[in-house]
Amino acid sequence: MKTPEINEIQEAEQKPELTRRTFFRKASIAGAGALAFGGILGAAAQAKDFDWDYKHNGLKRSDRDILVAAEIAEALAVTTYTNIINNAPFFKNLEDDDQGYLKAARQEEMSHYLLEQSVTNQPSPFTKFFYPAQMFDDAQTTLNVLVTLEDAFIAAYLVGVRDFVDPNLRLTAARIMGIESDHRTLARVLAPGVAPADGGPIEKITGFAGVAESVDPPNNNGYERTLCWTKIDQAVQALLPFVDVNAAAKAGFDIFRSFHFKPFIPTLPSTSGEFISFSGC
Repeated sequence: MKTPEINEIQEAEQKPELTRRTFFRKASIAGAGALAFGGILGAAAQAKDFDWDYKHNGLKRSDRDILVAAEIAEALAVTTYTNIINNAPFFKNLEDDDQGYLKAARQEEMSHYLLEQSVTNQPSPFTKFFYPAQMFDDAQTTLNVLVTLEDAFIAAYLVGVRDFVDPNLRLTAARIMGIESDHRTLARVLAPGVAPADGGPIEKITGFAGVAESVDPPNNNGYERTLCWTKIDQAVQALLPFVDVNAAAKAGFDIFRSFHFKPFIPTLPSTSGEFISFSGC
């Protein structure tokens, strides 16, 4: 007898491949489920000080597309950090400060998600994610994927800085991008601290560029990498293997194991870094 998960995969393989159009169509349909997240948004109060009224003035379609892609990226980020903390064997053997970085990053990514959802008024259309084989089991694989994702998130928010119509959204994208840059560097900082029992110390990490780079120094960028992305479509294509079973299979990901996004009310590490308004002050 086929298991439900295998049936689900086989059914998905019979469907047309996910495209940018269906990606955003699904995002629009998912807006009907936004009320299910209302309690979390209300409790978190992430957008209590709007500088302008989206609900009356409306979002530009291009701005909404970028925000929806960002929501999906943040849901993926929250899921990644959650499972590193809860399921990765190497996590418990890290120094306290390295564990603290991962815990704080999870809170920050959730805050980003809720802020973006407060603007689109809809949840992420994708809440189940796929990863390469050995993700969360093998420290090298996990850190490679983590840095790859942070590389992608940085580049995606730079697209927002370039393409958002509203200047307040451009500023917000830049502010979030800076935090994703922190996360990328800190992921490289903790690599040498991976215990020998977990395959450490890890001295090289392969990010989005596909090249193993030394973790010394961990802050090895003079300028953030754009990945040559100029449109949000490129970020969407990079995300597809993580959200779509067909794209995941083509990329060689483990399609027999998926991980679900579970939203929560975040607590940011410092009140000085909390969201105040879209104007930044």
